Amino acid sequence: MAERNFTIMTEFILLGFTDNPRLQLVLFTVFLLIYLLILTGNISMVTLIWIDSQLHTPMYFFLSNLSLLDIGYSSVIAPRTLMAFVVETKTISFTGCALQFFFFCIAASCECCLLGVMAYDCFIAICNPLLYSAIMSKLFCKLLVAASYLTGCVNAIVQTSFIFNLSFCRSNIINHFFCDLPPILMLSCSDTHVTDVIHFTLSTAIVSVTIVTILVSYTYILVAILRINSAEGRHKAFSTCASHLTAVTIFYGTIIFMYLRPSSKYSMEEDKIISVFYTLAIPMLNPLIYSLRNKEVKEAFKRAYGRKVVSQRQ
Repeated sequence: MAERNFTIMTEFILLGFTDNPRLQLVLFTVFLLIYLLILTGNISMVTLIWIDSQLHTPMYFFLSNLSLLDIGYSSVIAPRTLMAFVVETKTISFTGCALQFFFFCIAASCECCLLGVMAYDCFIAICNPLLYSAIMSKLFCKLLVAASYLTGCVNAIVQTSFIFNLSFCRSNIINHFFCDLPPILMLSCSDTHVTDVIHFTLSTAIVSVTIVTILVSYTYILVAILRINSAEGRHKAFSTCASHLTAVTIFYGTIIFMYLRPSSKYSMEEDKIISVFYTLAIPMLNPLIYSLRNKEVKEAFKRAYGRKVVSQRQ
């Protein structure tokens, strides 16, 4: 069989959103503002949970890890995207592209798992309140978080290995603002069937298991809430899970639409907009969802603010 020589790809060019200088300035300002809000909101959430002893519960332990993940995977994307708006060169090395995809894959997979874990936590809190402390022990919570990170790492290692061992000979121009799977596979001159199957299988497995966990948990939660006699009791029980349910709906809605649809339906320009939503908008919204809709977080903010005012007066 005759050997075919392929040019070794050493770098990619990320086209980003536009070449219009004025529009680039506007987009830079918007993206910078979003990224600063992500950092401010999520770092504040992690700090608040750490310093307020009343938030040292499994629910907020999981929430602090969710905030760390939001900081992580937005930081994998946002700085490189911001730099592309202000410098002429839009290149990213082959290794840099692989690492960006790798860390993004870890964070996104872990977030799926954590949302499933948080649904299970809500289920135990509402359906088995007397056994809650015994079931959701510190050790068990740490094991659940560790399992989430392990799942993310295994998924990222397998997918990154298969994707970046493909041959790239068609072009080095990625029609996207970061190294995402669909535009990368479009550049490969290898047979991507196996890679597609592995990606779809792993992604579907993670999403399916976590969605089933969430659906089963909330089915039991709904039944338990409907059995509560008082309207106040039902409202209190529902408010415990309302923030998580909102975050789950937004996150899984975009992820399923983005990655689990037929390849024939892909549109790069449409995908860029959707990608902005789940890589930057959702990490920005999560702290707002969990703070504005959560009475305990609001009270913790008031206590933290009160302590700050007292310390300043002294």
